[in-house]
Amino acid sequence: MAKKPNLLFFGVDSLRADRMSLYGYPRLTTPHLDRWASGGIVFEHCFAPSIPTTPGYSSMLTGLDCFGTNVVALGHRGEIAPGHRTLPEILRDAGYNTSTVGYNIRGFETNLNFAGWGNREDGRSPKAESMNATAIPELKRLAAEDKPFFLFLRHMDPHTPYLPPAPFERMFYGGNEFADNPGSLQELYDFKPFRDYFISWFPPGCTDKEYMDAQYDGAVAYMDSCISNIRAALRKTGQADNTLIVLTADHGETLYEHSCHYDHHGLYEPTLTIPLAFVLPGKTPANMRHRDYVQTKDIVPTVLELLGIPVDDAFDGRSLCPLMRGEPREPESTFYLTECTWMHKHGWRTPHWKLIHALEPDFHYKPEVELYNLVSDPGEHRNVAAEEPEVVAMLEAHMRRHIDRRTRETGRPAPIYHNFLAGRDAPFASSQEAYDTLHIGDPEAARKLQERIQEREKRAAGN
Repeated sequence: MAKKPNLLFFGVDSLRADRMSLYGYPRLTTPHLDRWASGGIVFEHCFAPSIPTTPGYSSMLTGLDCFGTNVVALGHRGEIAPGHRTLPEILRDAGYNTSTVGYNIRGFETNLNFAGWGNREDGRSPKAESMNATAIPELKRLAAEDKPFFLFLRHMDPHTPYLPPAPFERMFYGGNEFADNPGSLQELYDFKPFRDYFISWFPPGCTDKEYMDAQYDGAVAYMDSCISNIRAALRKTGQADNTLIVLTADHGETLYEHSCHYDHHGLYEPTLTIPLAFVLPGKTPANMRHRDYVQTKDIVPTVLELLGIPVDDAFDGRSLCPLMRGEPREPESTFYLTECTWMHKHGWRTPHWKLIHALEPDFHYKPEVELYNLVSDPGEHRNVAAEEPEVVAMLEAHMRRHIDRRTRETGRPAPIYHNFLAGRDAPFASSQEAYDTLHIGDPEAARKLQERIQEREKRAAGN
């Protein structure tokens, strides 16, 4: 009996689709992934509707929305997806070896980590090479077993700090970062909650935001080159033709936009839009691109169908395989949004409109209600909530009905109403209180925050 296909799953942290040449970006940031994806299907409009990391990966690895996972906050407390099996649990039960590098959730048999934070003496951070140093030996070990494998890899490029090694740090920038575009980073330098963190890894005296944007692009290109090394290692094992490779992200990234500088908070398009591609030789159509709206919750049922593993588990997402076969699939073009990282908000998105409603005051002093016309203002530069009260009321009603329905279906209260920022048990009373309270100091502080979150998740996973 032929061995079931393996699964190699790249769940990249903070990978924004529109900075990838795979998605039409004019800079050649993902040449290796561009060639790889030509052997399969790319979804051009994939959304991570619940940010940041923890809800993003929870949905990606369960096939559930935020009501099903019960996760909306970065520092989630309690069990993830109570009453549901995770993808590693499903595949383990189907006879797979399951390993993860960099992100653990309930069900992985082997949980490995790598140095995703910290700099070399030259100030550069070879995060993707550190990933490969752990992932490639594990890939070889799994491929040598008689059982099929599931290897999940959380790449930390292009998460901040954006410090790709040479030649990637200058690949997309030819200016003088200490003189060009003076004042373009001043708003960031004046933002007390984040400025110490950014100063700790920005070049001292950097004036040009274009340099920092190019560092993100360089980190994407660096990640792309290192992923090609993992794929080369897979080919050497002889397992490439029997391995489904999935590429996606937990969320996107906001660069110097919307005052949410170089981070992934704010329910704006750069943070919500992510890549999604599947390649399994002989099973996925080659050179196919699809424009239907899809979400992270659709990934697990799609993976299981491609692997040929029937299950009775109920998912909130739906398989994308009908689209691969040219069959109809009812689109889900309107959906619910949440964030609980540095701001606490939810919203409702349609192809025409986006509503964002704050549940507590935020440290950017943004208005409680934001409304954007995505047709005439795709960059979300102009809040028209005051001009379009009927549209606001309509979208609020749609959102409330959705929350009420999902609350009834899960038998649990909506998680967005029971999580607050900074590990608090109550909302901030004012934007000034949020501004004075929220602070991240340097990459080491960020690393320790991630470690605390991962340790809490590890305890919840029972590992």
